[in-house]
Amino acid sequence: MAESTLKQTLKSRIEAFRPRMQKLSKDLAEVVIDKVTIGQVIGGARDVHCLVTDISYLDPQEGIRFRGKTIPETFAALPKVAGGEQPFVGGFFYFLLTGDLPTVAQAEEVEADWRGRAALPRYVVEVLRALPPDTHPMTMLSAGVLAMQRESVFARRHAEGTLKKNDMWDPMFEDAMNLLARLPPLAATIYRLKYKGGSFIAADPALDWGGNFAHMMGVPRPYDDVMRMYFILHSDHESGNVSAHATHLVASALSDAYYSLSAGLNGLAGPLHGLANQEVLAWIRAAMKKLGGRPPTEEQLKQFLWETLNAGQVVPGYGHAVLRKTDPRFTAQNEFARKHLPDDPLFQLVNMLYQVAPGVLTEHGKTKNPWPNVDAHSGVIQVHYGVTEEDFYTVLFGVGRALGVLANIVWDRGLGYAIERPKSVTTDMLERWAAEGGRKG
Repeated sequence: MAESTLKQTLKSRIEAFRPRMQKLSKDLAEVVIDKVTIGQVIGGARDVHCLVTDISYLDPQEGIRFRGKTIPETFAALPKVAGGEQPFVGGFFYFLLTGDLPTVAQAEEVEADWRGRAALPRYVVEVLRALPPDTHPMTMLSAGVLAMQRESVFARRHAEGTLKKNDMWDPMFEDAMNLLARLPPLAATIYRLKYKGGSFIAADPALDWGGNFAHMMGVPRPYDDVMRMYFILHSDHESGNVSAHATHLVASALSDAYYSLSAGLNGLAGPLHGLANQEVLAWIRAAMKKLGGRPPTEEQLKQFLWETLNAGQVVPGYGHAVLRKTDPRFTAQNEFARKHLPDDPLFQLVNMLYQVAPGVLTEHGKTKNPWPNVDAHSGVIQVHYGVTEEDFYTVLFGVGRALGVLANIVWDRGLGYAIERPKSVTTDMLERWAAEGGRKG
């Protein structure tokens, strides 16, 4: 079978990149790039510069950059699906992997490749059916991914004992493509099984990756554009967030893409990571209910915000560990909503929050960034189009995040990154170094 344009281009990019990494790791390995404080050691290694990725970078002022492009630049440059407003997700994945903006033909080639790999094995559906009815959909997603590990190309070729280090990216790429092809039918199957009585909708071979997901969910247009946008916006956020780092960490042990992505999804399921959008929606609904079931006045909303803060609670959807301005992912969703659901009461409340909350949070003085993040918006759009099952929202996040983390671990294997093994210290050591004014030597 002839190699796809994507695979050929990726191969050439990896081979051209290797000398840069070899020079850094051999000739320049002793260059110091950061210091580590006791606060960072105890505080989850926050802001310690110790991971490498060229897929995305989180700029405190501009937000996420995919391969050097801001979110508006990315959406403007990528080829759009015919009859829709949003780009091909396959074209976006081409961009993540290669750094090149694809043509329409190249984007469609990725989409066609995914369609050829997309059949969900029957045993996966049986695994999902065997789980208790109250199983969380993120558990189902992780279990479905892990069940398919038996088909890993990387695991099989590594077990054969003939796989060379420089060639490890190839089977990892194949696993990533197979996984990405099957994630939309897997997620849609979970949705239909858990919330729609198990009535499944067959894939439409005429549709693209994002459009087919909306079709298999059973949600009409323009939900297809919602999900193309959503998957791209949630795809990657540097390597240090839990889902990206967990995937990278497990892959560094030469675990295949199935083991690695399942680990990343398990991290994403945590309340401090992927559940945030669900919590935002619950807070917005509670606010709407308490304020009379309709968009409040600014004064009513200010009072509710102060009640929330004075009760020792946070305003969900506001603030960010790195960003110091409005999250461009929020802005992209807001622009879509202004066009397609301007009269939605929940959206109107989101917009009023955007006008009122930053001032209240600034006056409160305990928030480094009083601006909205991506989670402040996404659940409201889902509700508008009838996807009201809040437990499912992190599954949507997981499908999108797979694009970035799988692109990263393909490159990890292409550049031969080592197994991750940071060094631990004891509390006694920290206290001694603090008393001595820092570690000596």
